[in-house]
Amino acid sequence: MTTENFETRMGRVQDAIALKKPDRVPLFAWFHLFPARYVGMTYEEAFYDLDKWLAAYEKTVVDYSPDLYVHPSAPVAAAGAAHEALANRQMKWPGHGVGPNRSFQFVEGEYMKAEEYDAFLNDPSDWTVRVFLPRIYGNLEGLAHLPPLSSMLVGYVGSGMTGVLTIPPIAAAFDALFKAAQVSMQWSMAYGQFTQKLAGMGYPTFATSVALAPYDLISDMLRGMRGTMKDMYRCPDKLLAAMDKVLPLQIGGAIGQAHMSQNPLIFIPLHRGADGFMSNEQFETFYWPTLKALILALIDAGLVPCPFFEGTYDQRLDYLTELPPGKVMGCFDRSDLVKVKEVLGGKMCIAGGMPISLLQHGTPEQVRAETRTIIETVGQDGGFIMSSSTVLDEADPELVRAWAEATREYGAY
Repeated sequence: MTTENFETRMGRVQDAIALKKPDRVPLFAWFHLFPARYVGMTYEEAFYDLDKWLAAYEKTVVDYSPDLYVHPSAPVAAAGAAHEALANRQMKWPGHGVGPNRSFQFVEGEYMKAEEYDAFLNDPSDWTVRVFLPRIYGNLEGLAHLPPLSSMLVGYVGSGMTGVLTIPPIAAAFDALFKAAQVSMQWSMAYGQFTQKLAGMGYPTFATSVALAPYDLISDMLRGMRGTMKDMYRCPDKLLAAMDKVLPLQIGGAIGQAHMSQNPLIFIPLHRGADGFMSNEQFETFYWPTLKALILALIDAGLVPCPFFEGTYDQRLDYLTELPPGKVMGCFDRSDLVKVKEVLGGKMCIAGGMPISLLQHGTPEQVRAETRTIIETVGQDGGFIMSSSTVLDEADPELVRAWAEATREYGAY
């Protein structure tokens, strides 16, 4: 445990993002569900016992003293009770679809049919409320009975449509939304208070705002991986049009969230752009243009995009050189960091390095040796933030401690 103030830790992170040399290499901890494991509570408890979850998270942050930590809302964005109120079909959470000590699982599917592109492009909001939500939430099926939302454009003449809200399936859907909202508001307020408390104790949090690459939004949430891959061949124009449609929504949403939280870091989890998911030619057509536009728009708004390059991006690194230097925090999963450093050194802050497997099954000596090697090969010129390849859920607490201590010991410039 170290005693440093918020400005010192945040300044260290900001210097690294700006490609400068801070006093030492910053440590960024993807705690995620690790605090539950650390204090001996189940993952299921983390989704249902707010006070216990936040107490566990606070203890973890204080004990390991990272310069930047993943916010407790990252793994538990919505309480288990909120998922239950909505009968969420798109998520399996601990104790509900998966074991009480298993991480949540996203349930991918073709929630938008290929023939529905036109309806989506014509009115995304109407399609979302009357088609998408009833499909992913069992208790919101009644929303499918709503008339088109555009019917309200006729003003007072259309006010009679409010009568449909008394139809039992529609009323039940709104009741479910209200119940979920009550729980979510309670958790959201507690998260805000937690962030302020930890900041007062000297600990900055990683991004509390999230944006999705437009291709990922369509692929993850709507068409599924298989559906989107087929769309690249069968209806590429409609796929591209849908991506253009959601791009400004992602930009505006991220900027709004950042202003509300006063946290400039924007997390962009990237899922389908990695090597092997598509060719470089397809990447240039379907993935990179709107992702680049998203990143540049956030930079123009004075924010710091933090894309997580999940998987391996060794074949995509040259594209990343098109981004302005010192404005992006790139978090890397399985990419060859030596190669990343060769291509992006002096252009993008590099975060990552520690293989999660070593923090699960290694020895303290191996962890310390690997930490030193990473710092000496990737972090020697600044512009580097020590982090793990992915979340720490299943990591050994003693190995995480050895890693944190070694980062502080070997990371001094």
